[in-house]
Amino acid sequence: MERLPESLLMEIFRRIDKTSDRNSLSLVSKYIHFIEREQRNFLRVGCGLHPATEALTSLCIRFPNLKKTEIIYSGWMSNLGKQLDNQGLLVISSHCHSLSELTLSFCSFINDTGLGYLVSCKNLMSFKLNFAPAISSNGILSLVVGCKKLNTLHLIRCMKVSSVEWLEYLGRVGTLEDLFIKNCRAIGEDDLTKLGLGWRKLKHLEFEVDAYYRYPKICNNISVDRWLKQEVSCDELKELSLMNCIIASGRGLSFVLGKCRSLEKLHLDMCIGVKDADMAALSRCSENLKCLSLHLPSQFLAPVLVNSPSQMTDDSLRALAQGCSMLEEVELCFSDGEFPSISCFTQNGILALIESCPIRVLVLNSCCFFNDVGLAALCTAHFLEHLELVKCQEITDEGIMLVMSFPYLNTLKLSKCLGVTDDGLKPLVGSGKLGTLIIEDCPQISEHGVQGTARSVSYKQDLSWLY
Repeated sequence: MERLPESLLMEIFRRIDKTSDRNSLSLVSKYIHFIEREQRNFLRVGCGLHPATEALTSLCIRFPNLKKTEIIYSGWMSNLGKQLDNQGLLVISSHCHSLSELTLSFCSFINDTGLGYLVSCKNLMSFKLNFAPAISSNGILSLVVGCKKLNTLHLIRCMKVSSVEWLEYLGRVGTLEDLFIKNCRAIGEDDLTKLGLGWRKLKHLEFEVDAYYRYPKICNNISVDRWLKQEVSCDELKELSLMNCIIASGRGLSFVLGKCRSLEKLHLDMCIGVKDADMAALSRCSENLKCLSLHLPSQFLAPVLVNSPSQMTDDSLRALAQGCSMLEEVELCFSDGEFPSISCFTQNGILALIESCPIRVLVLNSCCFFNDVGLAALCTAHFLEHLELVKCQEITDEGIMLVMSFPYLNTLKLSKCLGVTDDGLKPLVGSGKLGTLIIEDCPQISEHGVQGTARSVSYKQDLSWLY
């Protein structure tokens, strides 16, 4: 192998994913060991690193061209040895000058001082922080000020991080493209106004409020005025995911939905206060929308949290059907199938999407209003390739038999559907109609009943959800 060109050897190493295999190959000769040393650009360490600082120093010296490093202490206990602390980040900043991506997960002994060392990593573009209880806003500020190329920032369960100067600074420099904030209790939806002009460059935003600690943060008139004055522009935003947020009339994030001209993926999960007007504004602006996922909260809970209940109806789906002609994937999920809203979507709204948009993937979860008549209407869905029905209890054998008439359906998944039996699947047996059939936790469908129904069949039965 030593006679092979260096470029070919490096390509061989790039194609070997397992670290153990790479290590074994590097032992073949000193030359190959050198090539592997120069080519290695990714390092993941954690509980097995002992003694931590010394071992990390050795690794960083051995692999001088590291570009991506992950330090993960998930499952760590004191008997596993000491974690890396601030000195570990000093080692990284001193030796890894090409570092562009750094992830710290469950690092309990790294604080703001450690983040201060990272300002020496001038090429750092992505920083991801998951559960770092000792890190505060001051540490994040020093990082974003010192690392001028930073365009990706993920903060997960960082309880001491609030949204003061660091968000404002990122807004001023306008380099941030990917922002992910999840369950950081000191940061609320209205704090995102501090990004200011930084919204213009943002391409991916994922914001999740801690569902168990969301209600003390109350909207005030100052934050509403700030949104109105800024006239937020989100022209480059392509992916937006919001979870457990309040999106009521006059609230900050309600303004965002109507300003995303490049939006391709939208995920709203348990967001309270979304109305037809918000979806209409979205449809007028986001004509490139391809993927829509709506997980709707309890209609009995929403009025308790905002002055008026959530008011999404078929008008929302019709507006999307009219304005988002590129929509390919749709997921509708209700949080409480046992207590459906009588004023929310109906079958007609879903069919409006199917008729107007090239829907390839349709997922319906706890949609009690969708029945065999709806399945009959899907027979005209000329783009539908993937259909998932979860807890759709109005679906019966009669409806499932109609799957044979779906023009291009390749994958069917049934989960927790009480009304479907082996009889409904009989027409599929030996037909070659489906490429994949997935059956999960449907009490009236047996393992024998799914045999021969598709080229690939998956069957799982766990009925604990019934009790």
